[in-house]
Order: sequence, then C-alpha cells, then structure tokens
Amino acid sequence: MTDTTIRKDTLDKDLDKLVHVEEATAVVARPLVAPGIALLFIAMSAVFASVYVFDEPRAVLIVAAAAIGGYMALNIGANDVANNVGPAVGAKALTMGGALVIAAIFESAGALIAGGDVVGTISSGIVDPANFENPEIFIRLMLAALISSALWINLATWIGAPVSTTHAVVGGVLGAGVTAAGFATVNWAVMGAIAASWVISPFLGGLIAAVFLALIKTAIIYQDDKIAAARRWLPLLIAIMAGTFAAYLASKGLRRVVSLSTTSITALGIGSFLAVWLAAHFYIARRAIGLENRNQSLRALFSVPLIFAAALLSFAHGANDVANAIGPVAAIVQVAHSSEVTTAVAIPFWVMVIGALGISFGLVLFGAKLIHMVGEQITKLNPMRAFCVALSAALTVIVASALGMPVSSTHIAVGAVFGVGFFREWYTTNSSRRRRYMERKNAAHRAAREQSSEDQVASAAKLDDDLDAAPASSEEIRRRRLVRRAHVTTIAAAWVTTVPAAALLSALIFLALSLFA
Repeated sequence: MTDTTIRKDTLDKDLDKLVHVEEATAVVARPLVAPGIALLFIAMSAVFASVYVFDEPRAVLIVAAAAIGGYMALNIGANDVANNVGPAVGAKALTMGGALVIAAIFESAGALIAGGDVVGTISSGIVDPANFENPEIFIRLMLAALISSALWINLATWIGAPVSTTHAVVGGVLGAGVTAAGFATVNWAVMGAIAASWVISPFLGGLIAAVFLALIKTAIIYQDDKIAAARRWLPLLIAIMAGTFAAYLASKGLRRVVSLSTTSITALGIGSFLAVWLAAHFYIARRAIGLENRNQSLRALFSVPLIFAAALLSFAHGANDVANAIGPVAAIVQVAHSSEVTTAVAIPFWVMVIGALGISFGLVLFGAKLIHMVGEQITKLNPMRAFCVALSAALTVIVASALGMPVSSTHIAVGAVFGVGFFREWYTTNSSRRRRYMERKNAAHRAAREQSSEDQVASAAKLDDDLDAAPASSEEIRRRRLVRRAHVTTIAAAWVTTVPAAALLSALIFLALSLFA
C-alpha cells in the first residue's frame, strides 16, 4: 500500500510538472503567434503569385516581388491604419475588436475598388523609365525600394512611431533610382509636388479638423439647448461626409463598370448629400428623444456617425496607400512580361488582392499598439473631436487620391489630431462665447448650492459635463496644455527621418542586389 501511494504521489507530481511546462510554453509562444501568421501570409503570397506566373520567363523574380509586396502590405497595415480607427477607439465609440473588423473590411474594399490611380504615380511617376533600357536594372530598383521601405516601417512599428509609409516607399524608389542612373533619372517635378503635399497635408488636415470642431463647439456644445442644436447641425455634417464619399466612389470605383461624366458624378454627389441629409434628420431626431441636455448626450449622438467616418477613412486609406505595397510589384510584373520599361503600368488583379489582404492582416495582427498611441496619447478625444479628425482626414485623403497624389495619410490624420488639440487650447483661452457660457453654468451651480438642495445641485451639475466645465482662473487656463508636446517633436523627427533613411537603405540594397545579379 505504501509503495502504491508513493508511486501515485510521484505520478501526480510529474503530471503537475508537465501541466506547468505546457502553460509556460503557451505563455512564451503567445508573442510568436502573430509573426508566425505573418510569415505564413508572406509564403502564401508567393504561392498565390506562382499560380499566375509559373510559366513566365522571370517567374522567380515576380514571385519574390509578390512575397516582398505582401511583407510591405503587412507593415502598412500595422503602422498606417492606426490613423483611421485610432480616434474612434480613443473616443470609446469603437472597441478594439470592432475597429479592427471595420478597418479590415473597408481597407480591402478601398484598395480593390479605387486603388488604381495612385499606383501609377508610385510605380512610374517618380523615376523616368526612359533611363532604364535594361529591364533587369529596373526590376532590381523596385525590389530594393520594396525591401528598404518595408524594413524601415517594420522598425518604426516596433519602436512605436507612426511614420509615413508613403514617405518610405517614395524614398526607397528615389534612393535606388539615383544609385542606378544618377540624379537625372528622378522626375523632380513629381517629387516636388509630392514633397509639397507632405508639408501641406498635415496643415490642411489640422485646419479642416479645427474648422469642424469650431463649428461644433459654437453651434452645438456651447448652446443652451444642446440637443436642439445637434438635431439642426449634425445631419449636415453627416451629409457632407456622405456626398463626398458618393462622388469619390462614382469617379474611382464605378468607372470600371460604367463611365460617368463629370456632371453625372457631381449630380450623384449632390443627390447623396440631400438624401442623407433628409435621412439623418429623421435618424437624429429619433435618437435625440429622451436625451438630457448635456454633453454626454451629444457623445451618444456622435458615436454612430463617427463609426461611419472611420469606415470612410479606412476606405480612402486603402485606395491611397495600397500603392505603397503593390506599385513597385505592378511595375516589376509589367517589365517582366514585356521585357521593356514603359510608363504604362497594368495592374493585375492578383497583385491588388495581395496588397489589400496584406494591409488587413497587418492591422489585425500588429495594429493595436499604434491605434492606442494615435487615439489616446496625443490629446484627449471624445466622439465630437474624433468625428472632426476622421471627417477631416477622410476628405483630405479622398481629394488627394482623386488627384493621383500619394500624400501621407499619417501626416493628414495625425495633423488632424494635433489640429483638434491645439484648437481646443486656443478656444479655451480666447473664446468669449465659451466664457459667457461657463459664467452662466457656474452661476447655476452656485444658485443650486445656495438652495442647499441635493437634487438641484445634481441637476445643475448635469447641465455641463465637458472637460473644461470646472471653474478655472485665467492664469490656469493659459497654463493648460491639451496636446502632449513630447509627441510633437517625436513624430516630427520620425517624419523628417523617414525619406533619407529609406533612400539610403534602398541604395545599399540595390548595390547588394547588383553584386549578386
């Protein structure tokens, strides 16, 4: 009996040890799940490409380019897509899981439906194909650009810096192009326009976001009857978003099915604006029933439009930034098929699929870190402020993509976040409307306290629950900083560094590829 007991105790201890080992192994292996899935996607991109090009003379190069393009798309999803849904997550309008699902769906849709025009600029607009009579050199150039930009974005994501993937890929093409054929090969007019858009886009995004926030504060938040003001103005903001989106979709996506004139596209945009404006009036009126006259009620009214704005921005981002992943791949496929470098770049559908799926996978696997950074760590966002950010960024990116200009969606979205924060600082200090509004509310609080009625005090407190509702001296207001200054310098440094770093890395990779060619 004693021997049996000893053996059973020993067996139990051994089983306990095995269980602990298994648990420890699971904990250690958990961080490796996402990289493992990413590697599987890269491998599947290569297999997917080989199905279409297995009998091509340069099939190995095309398959390699497809795998690297998939890797690049993963990094775009991990770094850039945070700008689209980060404000909605920071404003608590979306959970992280909901944001990932919405972004993945609309990023893919934007890339597949409306991603074609910008791809042409990335693949053939930066360097002059006439300077590359040898197609092998041009293929190595595009491979170097893909590898360098993907590596740089991967590094930036790892350290938590929201850099511009557009900067990275343009810098990669620039560095390899100069190394291959000298400075004369670069289309400096196109580069100048792109560089100007990098400077203009964050200021434009911030300015538009500030204008929308000024409208919301003046016309809705600091009105005595907030709910009535929201019923009047919020349908207009929703209609602006819908009309712009409809016109863009008609001009970019539907033209592959049916050709529409400029007049027809304009009429469709105006018609969508009017239809959504009317529908939004009924929707907001019904949602507003029973809501108290307080800012918390406004947040509830803005939450659903904010989700639509985030979806719109994801669509616009997919249309604009898929070029960064598949533009060089499309150029490689074109040159490999024709054995000559041309300005006309056909975009195979399978290439678009790799880019679209890669962006979505990258977001789901690695995007949470930068979503928190953009949505929560720059400035405090609520649904009203986040709606301004998303609507501003969507409008700016949509216009840029319609013009075929690869602007940085990172610059636009982060610029909009900064614009909202800096405008709040200015408005808190300088707005006479806000000052008069707060004086009335503070008087109501004092009157309620003097009456010594807990119910009246609670009622007065509900009149305003804005962040700035507490009384503050003018000196305290001047000292308030609603934007974290450290992020301004950090992000600006990352933006400035990206182009030269990607260009230098691309030049080195091009030289290495040339040595082994």
